[in-house]
Amino acid sequence: MQNGKDLVADADRVVKANNAIFGTPSQPVNVIVFALGGNTDGTGGADHNTCDYTNGADIEVCASFGNSGRVSALFEAELSECSMGSNLCGVSTGEALSRWCAAVVGANALADFATAPAWAQQGMPDFVNKTDGTDQNEISTGCGMAFLSWLQKLGYALNAIAPAMVQLGTNGTFAQLYAKLTSGPESDAWSKFLSAAKALSQITNDDPFGTWSNAGRQLLSVKASDRAKAVAKPKARRKALPSRKR
Repeated sequence: MQNGKDLVADADRVVKANNAIFGTPSQPVNVIVFALGGNTDGTGGADHNTCDYTNGADIEVCASFGNSGRVSALFEAELSECSMGSNLCGVSTGEALSRWCAAVVGANALADFATAPAWAQQGMPDFVNKTDGTDQNEISTGCGMAFLSWLQKLGYALNAIAPAMVQLGTNGTFAQLYAKLTSGPESDAWSKFLSAAKALSQITNDDPFGTWSNAGRQLLSVKASDRAKAVAKPKARRKALPSRKR
């Protein structure tokens, strides 16, 4: 009940932020908050049927007792996918984008869902020149999280990245995104990104290039104190992959 009340109080802020990222208006959605998978700490994730507001507007979000910030972040993860308009659905590029939206709008309340470290530990395979046809692979998702962190480090804000990715669609690649944003050749994307990633001392989270705070300032005109009125301060819990589209 408290999670539900807190989400209602925070929903307008989340929607406003989501609209700012995609540059398009949201539409009405329903949200069901319950112990998804039997979990009450948010680790059950969230899901909906499709990445649009027509068939995907019934969003299920895992309860998070004592930490409603995680509920807001999970809500944004699915709301952002509705704003993708059936593009990017069920693939690694769209999954990375939705997680970045959740991180920025949700004040990184889902830090324990991080996947970039797993990508690094697996030898940094290339999911820049190819897109993985699933949103359930932490390795390909982790590559996407790190790549989007790098793009923002180069100066491209999330509200420029998101519309460009939607335009590229489900079959688009991060290499194509790089070319679209920078006007540089697609062939530069992987080599430059890999070089930058290998130059890091270590990758321990989904923002290895340290752009969380800048992303929030560029996108949102919402003060942290405003958010604190509605939700509890987030804290990290155990790593888990969220439930996604059914």
